[in-house]
Amino acid sequence: MSETLNRDTLDASATDLVAALAARRVSALELAEEAIGRIEARDKAINAVVVRDFDRARETARAADAALARGDRRPLLGLPMTVKESHNIAGLATTWGAPMFQGMLAQSDALGITRLKNAGAVILGKTNVPPFLSDYQSNNPIYGRTGNPWDLTRTPGGSSGGAAAALAAGMVPLEFGSDIGGSIRMPAHFCGVFGHKPSYNLIPVRGHEPPGAGPGAGVLLAVVGPLARTAKDLSLALDVLAGPDTAEAMAYRLDLPLARHAKLGEHRVLVLSDSAMMPVDDEIRAGIEAMGDKLAALGAKVTRGSDLVPDYAEIQRVYMGILMPTVTRGAPGVPVISAHEWMELLDAQARLRLQWARLFQDFDVVLAPVHGSAAFPHDDNPDMGARTLTLNGKTVSYMAPAGWAGLATSANLPATAMPVGLTRAGLPYGLQVIGPYLEDRTTLAFAALAEREFGGFRPPPGF
Repeated sequence: MSETLNRDTLDASATDLVAALAARRVSALELAEEAIGRIEARDKAINAVVVRDFDRARETARAADAALARGDRRPLLGLPMTVKESHNIAGLATTWGAPMFQGMLAQSDALGITRLKNAGAVILGKTNVPPFLSDYQSNNPIYGRTGNPWDLTRTPGGSSGGAAAALAAGMVPLEFGSDIGGSIRMPAHFCGVFGHKPSYNLIPVRGHEPPGAGPGAGVLLAVVGPLARTAKDLSLALDVLAGPDTAEAMAYRLDLPLARHAKLGEHRVLVLSDSAMMPVDDEIRAGIEAMGDKLAALGAKVTRGSDLVPDYAEIQRVYMGILMPTVTRGAPGVPVISAHEWMELLDAQARLRLQWARLFQDFDVVLAPVHGSAAFPHDDNPDMGARTLTLNGKTVSYMAPAGWAGLATSANLPATAMPVGLTRAGLPYGLQVIGPYLEDRTTLAFAALAEREFGGFRPPPGF
């Protein structure tokens, strides 16, 4: 190990590590070995990195060092990272946590994986998920349960739960997840890290399909995107991952709008912190409200509530109406809707998108809860409909506090999850910064500015 490499090197941001690699202050192989050592030491109790590819990672790291010595300066060259189990990597298991797919190996890389590799990333392995990516926990019959590094008796979230846990525990500086029901944002919120749900179709999803499904045209509402310990690292990854798929690239080029503002005080901010149908813990609501107060003190125009916000009940009707047929497609015994019902849902989604577009003429970002509670205890009841949570001393349904994910997802909007603080019980919580369609740079820049002003990720005790 180099004398320049100390025990805290891997705690640096991905951006800083890439700079250190380019300056030859550390080698890719040294970083890979440190990350492997942390996984082997720290993951025994957490169980986040469930598919390990250390030998190939070492080969990739050696190749990265040779490239760096030649003067190559790709965006992620030599950076160790992991990815969600549901992304195809040739030669590795892709099971989506479902026993029916156990033993199946991907034959080729997902497009997102190809882009990460082309950018120079050293992929160490894959992180845990719930079966079919369909829970706010990450526990399945193949790999077992992932614990939250802040409290192993609680969920790290789902479905990118292993991803967020690995980040929070300091095993890796960057992750690649997916989100249709909050699967990037909720784990980020529960584990105190950052995550970005991109605008729909900004990052191609090819290679992120259930095993055996084959590459399709994508899934309505579903996106893939990064998780990290800093907002700047999310932008670093987005620049690598975003852009049209091969067939569209012959005609289309990525040209995302710049962030709307360079200072927090320049933003017009709408704060949404409560809803009867999407209950929020008092501590989380107070934290989001306090963020609004801090922004106002810096000069931002902060508004609490607006008639321009689409009706929450209509958002949930459209969101769940599209989501359930999408995620249950082909499953036996599930309700089937008519083509005309489906078309009506798509029409309603278009109306929601127009309403949000109108709202973002008056506001730059919307701040809202990611989930109504902090990380909750593991619940093994197979009937999710029978599960409950306790918020503010009251029993609520398992699904209700998760409804906040639908605000951005139903209208294809970008949303950046960022940490805000800790509850009295010492658990992290965050908020999501929602922005206009394809204005991902605005939500990411806002999160980076807020991180710089108010603080961001803090490691769990013991990590």
